[in-house]
Amino acid sequence: MIIILVVVAIIVIVVVAFIASYNKFARQRNTIEESWRQVDVELQRRHDLIGNLVEVTKAAARFEQQTLTRVIEARNQAVSAQGRGPAAQGDAERSLNGALSNFFAVAEQYPNLKANQDFVYLQQQMVECEDRIAAGRRFYNGNVRAFNTRFDTFPSSMIANFGKFEKKEYYEVDDPQVRAAPSLKGAFDSLNEQVTPTPPLGMIQQQPGRQQMPPGMPVQGQPAMQAPPPPQFPPAPPPPPGGPAQGAPQAPAGPAQQNPDGRPGPPPHNNN
Repeated sequence: MIIILVVVAIIVIVVVAFIASYNKFARQRNTIEESWRQVDVELQRRHDLIGNLVEVTKAAARFEQQTLTRVIEARNQAVSAQGRGPAAQGDAERSLNGALSNFFAVAEQYPNLKANQDFVYLQQQMVECEDRIAAGRRFYNGNVRAFNTRFDTFPSSMIANFGKFEKKEYYEVDDPQVRAAPSLKGAFDSLNEQVTPTPPLGMIQQQPGRQQMPPGMPVQGQPAMQAPPPPQFPPAPPPPPGGPAQGAPQAPAGPAQQNPDGRPGPPPHNNN
């Protein structure tokens, strides 16, 4: 009896694991298809913007017809590749990217085209569209990687073969400009330039063949420094009435006179 229960429990566990793994495959497949539809919508918008960009260029400037022809042909190939899978779409978009790079390089030589408001607006819309496509491509390829990894693991590979699931294609756009390493040539040339130090305030930079003058001496080509004026004092007050004139010499003071009785003071007046 116990053996039968153990066998039944094992069978139930295997069936539940099989159902869970199968459902996970189905959910991942639906997520990949939904993420690809989002990328496809952005690609369609990109193709429409490129068509409008070509029309504005034709009306605004006498552009090189060979460059425009390449862009139009590459755009038509990218539009016709929709619905044939991510791999075919990636090849068509790669050719379109090369034609657009040449197109914008030639457009830099037309100032009136760069000043056109419609052309500038379409360029901004193209940049935003490219950012959304790049984000959608990363999300799509991440889901594809997780889905395809399960085909190489056991027992998920058995369930994938039983459920007739197939590996998904990556959406890759091999852009040489993106893969190229950035060039730093000339980026640090300014660090090697010799910087002349600034002399401190109040000091004269000595030039070759010229003797440095001491502080305070006039320098040729500069006005000489003048001495400050002497301080001004208020005039002296006038002398009191009856007093000696200002500046008159005064007699030296003699010994003090004394009276006969020895007291100081002038002697008494004699009437005789």
